[in-house]
Amino acid sequence: MKQRVVITGAAGFIGSHLSETLLDRGYEVIGIDNLRTGDTANIVHLHNRDFTFIKHDVTNYIYIDGPIDFVLHFASPASPIDYLELPIPTLKVGSLGTHNALGLAKAKQARFLLASTSEVYGDPLEHPQKETYWGNVNPIGPRGVYDEAKRFSEAITMAYHRYHGVNTAIVRIFNTYGPRMRLNDGRAVPAFMSQALRNEDVTIFGDGSQTRSFTYVSDLVEGITRLLFSDVHDPVNIGNPRELTIKQIAEVIVRMTGATSKLVYRPLPTDDPKIRRPDITRAQTLLKWEPTVQIEEGLVDTINYFRAKIEKTEAAHERR
Repeated sequence: MKQRVVITGAAGFIGSHLSETLLDRGYEVIGIDNLRTGDTANIVHLHNRDFTFIKHDVTNYIYIDGPIDFVLHFASPASPIDYLELPIPTLKVGSLGTHNALGLAKAKQARFLLASTSEVYGDPLEHPQKETYWGNVNPIGPRGVYDEAKRFSEAITMAYHRYHGVNTAIVRIFNTYGPRMRLNDGRAVPAFMSQALRNEDVTIFGDGSQTRSFTYVSDLVEGITRLLFSDVHDPVNIGNPRELTIKQIAEVIVRMTGATSKLVYRPLPTDDPKIRRPDITRAQTLLKWEPTVQIEEGLVDTINYFRAKIEKTEAAHERR
């Protein structure tokens, strides 16, 4: 009998890639998503395989019949646009949703993996960020709904591990890019690409000197699966230690798309982190993992995806 995996947020960017990878490895996958920010277009190609989709809001009780071997909790709004527009659902999916997903793992005696984030470090005072760093987060700022939801989700995950003996893992995901991101996602790479491919001005918030570390989605998924099949319980950073300024990534995207776009600058949003780079020593040591896809290589496939998406959207608009 095939082992069965439940993935919440399965119709999202990362969740859909995880679903596909685990199907490729011979697992049966049950995907759950309320489609608040997910898209069935991301998983439509999986329906002729051992994939079952359930439209459900995981802030409500989760029932799955039969045995479950792994529960991966990836449901959450994940971009500033999303969690500023959906502050209460963001808090609820990080708290109630995590509680329900952990309850399912406990009932089924399944390995549980939580998708956490580098945002738990806030605007960090330590650089690069190690998993032992406790962070510098403003709990009442506009980004606090996401940051604190993820910090709470980590706390309840460890409580279930220590008190109930649930076999848990926590991945702290750093900035990731690749196909299946939304055009209106709001994060740096999709925002810059959407503007550059339309030859619009590329909008940079702040002076562009703030840094990020960008991981291609295939590298991220490889790191997540290695963690899933390990015996590691403590949080693990999965990200690319190559650090770029926001201005640098914008310039690379403009050059690679062949755009005539100009860079324009807008005020930096409240509590936007100034620096971000993972220390991946723990992933290298415990999981024998490190990223292999260079930024320019990953951007080629991502640009092709976004170009096709924009052409399809504009064609549909013209038909109306």
